[in-house]
Amino acid sequence: MSSGDLWKDKQKAQEILRRLKNLKEITTPFKELESTWEDLAVLAQLADEDKSIAPELERDIRTFQRRLEGVELRALLGHPHDRSSAYLSIHAGAGGTESCDWAAMLHRMYSRWMERNGYTHEVVDLQPGEEAGIKKVVVHVKGAWAYGYLSAEVGVHRLVRISPFDTNQRRHTSFAAVDVVPEMEKGEEVEIRPEDIKVDTFRASGAGGQHVNKTSSAVRITHLPTGIVVQCQNERSQHKNRKTATSMLMARLNQLREKEREKERDALYDEKGEIAWGHQIRSYVLHPYNMVKDLRTGKETGNTQAVLDGKIDDFIDAYLRQKLAKEGPSVVNAS
Repeated sequence: MSSGDLWKDKQKAQEILRRLKNLKEITTPFKELESTWEDLAVLAQLADEDKSIAPELERDIRTFQRRLEGVELRALLGHPHDRSSAYLSIHAGAGGTESCDWAAMLHRMYSRWMERNGYTHEVVDLQPGEEAGIKKVVVHVKGAWAYGYLSAEVGVHRLVRISPFDTNQRRHTSFAAVDVVPEMEKGEEVEIRPEDIKVDTFRASGAGGQHVNKTSSAVRITHLPTGIVVQCQNERSQHKNRKTATSMLMARLNQLREKEREKERDALYDEKGEIAWGHQIRSYVLHPYNMVKDLRTGKETGNTQAVLDGKIDDFIDAYLRQKLAKEGPSVVNAS
């Protein structure tokens, strides 16, 4: 790093710094755990002499174990983009207002999860429902490992409850689909030819104040070869919206290049199908009993309110560990 020749090639230097940062994200938590373990060893010796310290020691050991499990899982995430920021999208499925309200509930759930885990997030596209809720929302989730964790949430989420929109208080089933794509880092961008895209501008809708609706600042980009459409309307500046939409398009094109992800996406979002019974990953039942169950891992809990408040780490952890067990251990790629 101290070599003067390194900085003669700015692009190479930036790449080395990026790789060094990725390696530190892996090694630093282990060093911190090692230091904590040494402290626990000292505390254990003191507990042999002073039994009143035992409760504190037990508490610290449980905390250490939770941190160890989290670091272990992160170290096992071997997808090249697991450490990347991400774009999370939620689409209301079959069911009209019911499903739009369910999509809004999921948006709140993930927002709470992001806040609890230190991720910053920003809505880049929002299409409100006609009566309530949202038809679609795209959220830019910023922070290390956002994609690695949120990739566990891709699929159809099913809600069963007594409808607040039904005067007869009947039970309804609603669906919403969640998808996640990694944000491309600098140097990984997919080449997009100008002749392959169509750019439209329009006035933004929904929240944002009066100013945002006075000018055509919202941007929609259509990638003609693939038919992928992305849009952004959260900024007042058309330039900023176009930059964000382009980043989203690059992420979607990269996703399309990966065959296994392409099949998953086609199954979830085929225009001829609908977001309903197929490809369910999790059921949230609020009536006649309370239970959230992940259909892939069998993980379940009766504390539905905690889950809807963003406490979904146990479900994410269970799925990722099951996936890693099936695929076998991966070598962490710091490149």
